[in-house]
Amino acid sequence: MLEKRIFEISDEDEFEALALEVFEHQFSNNKVYQKFCELLNRKPGDVTTLKNIPFLPIEFFKTKKVISDDRIPQITFTSSGTTGSVTSKHHVTDLRLYEESFLKTFNRFYGKPSDYTFLALLPSYLERKGSSLIYMADHLIKSSGNKDSGFYLDDLDSLSEKLNKLDAGGKKVFLIGVSFALLDLIEKRQFHLENTVIMETGGMKGRRKEMIRQELHHHLKNGFGVEKIHSEYGMTELLSQAYSKGDGVFDCPPWMHMLIRDPEDALSLLPDGKTGGINVIDLANLNSCSFIATQDLGRINNQEIEILGRFDNSDVRGCNLLLL
Repeated sequence: MLEKRIFEISDEDEFEALALEVFEHQFSNNKVYQKFCELLNRKPGDVTTLKNIPFLPIEFFKTKKVISDDRIPQITFTSSGTTGSVTSKHHVTDLRLYEESFLKTFNRFYGKPSDYTFLALLPSYLERKGSSLIYMADHLIKSSGNKDSGFYLDDLDSLSEKLNKLDAGGKKVFLIGVSFALLDLIEKRQFHLENTVIMETGGMKGRRKEMIRQELHHHLKNGFGVEKIHSEYGMTELLSQAYSKGDGVFDCPPWMHMLIRDPEDALSLLPDGKTGGINVIDLANLNSCSFIATQDLGRINNQEIEILGRFDNSDVRGCNLLLL
């Protein structure tokens, strides 16, 4: 079964071979993706390498039901958005794939969840329904088996006390937070943490002025008294995440890859060192679409992935394949 083989990939050849199988499966079972591929004159017989696979613009998740399965979805994850805006919907028919993906990825990069106390400062996500990030954080909190693990909405005083107490006691702590809330926290209190991982999930969500990652991490490092700020790169439309342990350099689990496309020619890929749009292959997204053209900018140097931000006017330039 494809589901089992996804998490057993051991090298690039296995990844490419399985990606081509997943492409054929999704072409045959995902009507939205199939129609998109046909508009590009791409069929399984024409696709023999990763470079030939069409990447579906992420905007399709706002207007279409992107699904490669005839089962009833177990959950529908939704993206955050401003009032009145159209949000993305990701219909997930097998939550086990999502859970296995984020648990195996966390184990790969950080070890067992039971080794940590998880503190989740995710107010903008807690305030709405359907967040895949909240689902993941809740699962990690429960997997920790630690009574001190939990979510925080706006009680920054309690969070500060808990964080200082746990860190001073030598406990391994994992603080995951949305960027604006982490900044709110360090404006209220300065820290000198020695046993805590600080992970930002990006985004000001309209609460603060957007800033580049270097500036954000500079403030967070000073405020928390740590040498590195970790980052998570994920999105509603995916079932896998990439992680950075500092300096904005990301790494993917074996079943997830990123490619860089030409921002002026969405069907062409760029070589190492060039900045362009990020295409994501997420084989865990088996029952939806595993090949997504995001609205994010990045570049790859010697397999080191840098996430640089968003396209300007991304609804147009980032998804110019919609013009087809």
